[in-house]
Amino acid sequence: MSVADEETALLGLAPVAPDRTVAYGPHPDQIVDLYGPGAGDGPRPGVARGPLVVLLHGGFWRAAYDRRYLSPFAAELAGHGLPVALAEYRRVGAGGGAPQTFEDVTAGIATAAREVSGPGGPVLVGHSAGGHLALLAAARPGTPVTRVLAVSPVADLARAHELGLSNGAVAELLGAGPGLPERIAAADPARRPPAGIPVTILHGTDDPDVPLDISRRYAAASAADTDLRELPGVGHYAPLTPGTPSCRTLLGLLGLLGLPHSPT
Repeated sequence: MSVADEETALLGLAPVAPDRTVAYGPHPDQIVDLYGPGAGDGPRPGVARGPLVVLLHGGFWRAAYDRRYLSPFAAELAGHGLPVALAEYRRVGAGGGAPQTFEDVTAGIATAAREVSGPGGPVLVGHSAGGHLALLAAARPGTPVTRVLAVSPVADLARAHELGLSNGAVAELLGAGPGLPERIAAADPARRPPAGIPVTILHGTDDPDVPLDISRRYAAASAADTDLRELPGVGHYAPLTPGTPSCRTLLGLLGLLGLPHSPT
């Protein structure tokens, strides 16, 4: 699959409905979709094969993009026996931006952890801007996170702003004007990596949306707690597309290779 075809391949998949959806606030976007073991109306103890996975979608924090493109991946994880929470949050253009977006992610993670349990604490898997949100949430004291897997994350916010990624998305998120450098520093995972929480980053060498250099800079700043896996010839979307080799790499990092898959 060419890099140019990756977006079409993932976004062309039919969304997969969750087993259940729970709200964590009054806004329509303050919801979490639940898939897999424990996601139904009653608990199913002993079924989960691994920890709760909380998925955070990308889209450069904008309301034009929502969680549905990650629903096939959520169903893939659930089919392997993992409890999965696909979190939505308020985004720029629909009540979001800083600090609302950040507050929603924290609340969504906490709600997912209360609703569905798995062995061990929750694992955050974030894509693109969702990778930024996962890293930022894991750095907050008291957030129940044991591990972060970030796919093509916007992990160095200052560098992303310098590059003008997605037509100034960082300034849209944080608000342009006086004090922007300070706001960037406060929300930049490269300035405050999660303490004591292992981070794995998957990043394609041919990613046209978030340059690999962003993840390399984050890994250099965070040192020992970060494992950067570069995916040769891969772009922005393939690791979240079920059936691709890079998605199998991600499944392997979650300990799922070799386990039978069952329909959800």
